[in-house]
Amino acid sequence: MFTTRPEISGTFGVCASTHWLGSQTAMSVLERGGNAFDAAVAGGMVLQVVEPHLNGPGGEASIMLWNERQSCAQVISGQGCAPSAATPQYFKERGMEQVPGIGLLAATVPGAFGAWMRLLKDHGTWSLSDVLSPAIKLAQEGFPVSPRVSQAIAAVKPLFENEWPSSGRQWLRQGKVPRPGSWITNTSLAQTYSQVIAKAQSQSQQREGQIDAAVRVWYGGFVAQEMDSFCRQSFVDSSGKPQTGLLRLADLVNWEAQVESPIWHDFGRYSVAKCGPWSQGLVMLQQLGLLENKGLQNFDPHGADFIHHITEACKLAMADRLAWLGDPRFADVPIEGLLSPGYIAQRAALISSQASTALRPGSPSGEAFKLPDLDVCRRTLAVSNSIYGVGEPTFAKLPDPSEWASHELFVGDTCHINVIDRAGNMACSTPSGGWLSSSPTIPSLGFALNTRLQISWLDEGVPNVLAPGKRPCTTLSPTLVMKDSKPYMVMGTPGGDQQDQWQTIFFLRHVLHGMSLQAAIDAPTWHVEHFPASFWPHQLNLNRLVVESRIQPSEIQALKNMGHEIHLGDPWSEGRLCVSTREFDKAGRLIFKTAASPRGMQAFAVGR
Repeated sequence: MFTTRPEISGTFGVCASTHWLGSQTAMSVLERGGNAFDAAVAGGMVLQVVEPHLNGPGGEASIMLWNERQSCAQVISGQGCAPSAATPQYFKERGMEQVPGIGLLAATVPGAFGAWMRLLKDHGTWSLSDVLSPAIKLAQEGFPVSPRVSQAIAAVKPLFENEWPSSGRQWLRQGKVPRPGSWITNTSLAQTYSQVIAKAQSQSQQREGQIDAAVRVWYGGFVAQEMDSFCRQSFVDSSGKPQTGLLRLADLVNWEAQVESPIWHDFGRYSVAKCGPWSQGLVMLQQLGLLENKGLQNFDPHGADFIHHITEACKLAMADRLAWLGDPRFADVPIEGLLSPGYIAQRAALISSQASTALRPGSPSGEAFKLPDLDVCRRTLAVSNSIYGVGEPTFAKLPDPSEWASHELFVGDTCHINVIDRAGNMACSTPSGGWLSSSPTIPSLGFALNTRLQISWLDEGVPNVLAPGKRPCTTLSPTLVMKDSKPYMVMGTPGGDQQDQWQTIFFLRHVLHGMSLQAAIDAPTWHVEHFPASFWPHQLNLNRLVVESRIQPSEIQALKNMGHEIHLGDPWSEGRLCVSTREFDKAGRLIFKTAASPRGMQAFAVGR
């Protein structure tokens, strides 16, 4: 079967991420005696530097792990919560029906640093200085600018010049967009991390003590103080007006990364683990339940019937996401009901031979649900400024290289990293937020704050309504899989609302049709648009199926005959999956495999 790259295998360890420097950094940690958790932290910190259009220190990170010694799976929630001043009333009083997609008003507590430090302290072995040094070196000495970094900066060059001057000073070079292949530095970020290390080392001589001190510095010391001060300034956002931020020092001081148990769902001999209902992970679990008895193993994994059934299951699961998912500390999320055999069977019966054109949430216990006002997108765009894009840096096609600097397009979509070490420890994370176009760069720190609060709704009574201290229902959705009750796979992809679509498609092709990791990643794929988008302005499409044009014309026509509204994408345009596995062979050796998507020409898998 055709693959673009070899599937990496070995007995020492494997890493895969959405940037070759993240992958190589993680692998170098394994080579120097670090474990999977040390490697994931070091690689994750590097991704903040080299993929600044996709994530940053002011963003968030959802982490899943398997600790071999403890024989347990854990989730570390690095999704920060809403500031104490963030209420629906605050926005409505200022004439807004949505949280803006860019600017300071949309910032949650930036949870990435706290989550990475929790992983390092609880499961790692390396020091704070050791895991941060690769990121500091790249930020200080420079890293190569990918075409998509250039395009992301080009998209917002007028914004940086006219409204966000601190971002212009950081990302423009003598007023120009850095060319692809050139080198760029972020010395302010390097200084921030160096100063954090110095302060942490001055407070403790112990590894764990230094990590704790670093967290205190980040959320209560000079880093937090700079965030607080910056958020009191006014900058233009999606509303078209200057707005001050809501994030304050007290919000930062009172936050910490939470360790949780995953949500599990069985699929044949596999058990799939996802983050809690503060993420969209339950969407993948529901899809697997809806499809388990649909005979997908008998369908062509590239054919219309296979695509149709997965598409229809996705529509149902996404409708339930809208009706039921939210931070369980604030919303009564019926997790067991949504995954119960009876409810799954009831919902699976709705999948027919024709495409559904209606948004159809269910009710696992028969109770009523409330949906947000789905006409809000139209009204918001009528009074807002969308010239600089929507709230998410969508993965768009690059124009001709001779024209790239004149186009206003957002490009990118989050990042991901997996690591498995020779002991069998596994870690995966999908970090995001705080990308360079999300909000103005804090000049003293070298990074921007996230805009994840835009995912929250302002409609009272819906599970994902904005509330102080509440996590917005993030799209970030890493995955851990058990096979025959043994840890087997970690995976994830950038892609916002598409993350649990592409992972489901990959997983079904791999486990039902025996496709290798790389072959299942490379296979032509698609995504569904049949729900309000998570990001500002929450655009609603129904029955839209976007497929890579490599799918056979006869299968595309069959999908049209089933009633799907087909939109053709570029041949290699859907997702940037990274997947890693571990499994004992017949000789009892622990064998590792890993693969990464060729889409975007940045992700790489390494190992030996």
